Amino acid sequence: MILRPLLLLTSLVMIAVMTLSAVPRTAYANKVDCGKVMTEVAAGKKAKDIASDLKISTSSVYRCKKKAKTEAKSGMTPSPVASPTKPK
Repeated sequence: MILRPLLLLTSLVMIAVMTLSAVPRTAYANKVDCGKVMTEVAAGKKAKDIASDLKISTSSVYRCKKKAKTEAKSGMTPSPVASPTKPK
């Protein structure tokens, strides 16, 4: 008697899980072209204007700026292997 409602409930939960996992995530649906964003930043535009022009969020603009800053910073720091030390 209890087995039938339990089986039905389990089936409904499984269907719900499968349906929700099949929905694409909107956060990852569109990739942001950071090259375009940085071109706009270099032109002197504000983050809000860039976001509205490129139809992205302002947080995406700030994320691209942060990414460009860390890439520039990592490009400037020499690696320990590249800088030889003087023999004593």
